[in-house]
Amino acid sequence: MNIDIGINTEDRAKIVESLSTVLADSYMLYLKTHNFHWNVTGPMFQTLHVMFQEQYTELWTALDDIAERIRALGHFAPGTYKRYVELSTITEETDVPSAKEMIRQLVEGQEAVIRTARAAVRIADEIDDFPTADMLSTRMEVHEKNAWMLRAFLEQGAGHEQGDASSQSKE
Repeated sequence: MNIDIGINTEDRAKIVESLSTVLADSYMLYLKTHNFHWNVTGPMFQTLHVMFQEQYTELWTALDDIAERIRALGHFAPGTYKRYVELSTITEETDVPSAKEMIRQLVEGQEAVIRTARAAVRIADEIDDFPTADMLSTRMEVHEKNAWMLRAFLEQGAGHEQGDASSQSKE
């Protein structure tokens, strides 16, 4: 069936290609965040467990929005783990790292999605695909906030470690 939404077939394909990478990165971040939610340990367990759950739940909803945008543009959304691994800039974690390492990896994952979405929004802007650009702008805002909140845990940990080291050196 012919799609006549003011974006030609070639331009829709360009947008879908970039959205597919955003979808893959988002899925890989979802999976990593959910994994870390299940497996986090340590003194910040409860806080991180809840935060990770909030973040993976929000990501789950976003996955549907991104995939449905791809479908609205007349293409099939990638939907297999194999395809996500091929498209994603985020790597899978096969071990259970420390809570601090989990946070560090999630910051990197949030930032990766931001970069992928930023590249995709540029394409959408060039083509005047305002619905895609709007959705991606919202995604970037969410991921920037999540990265900021996660970074706060790393800064707190670094501050405590520095304080501990300085108090130990005075003894």
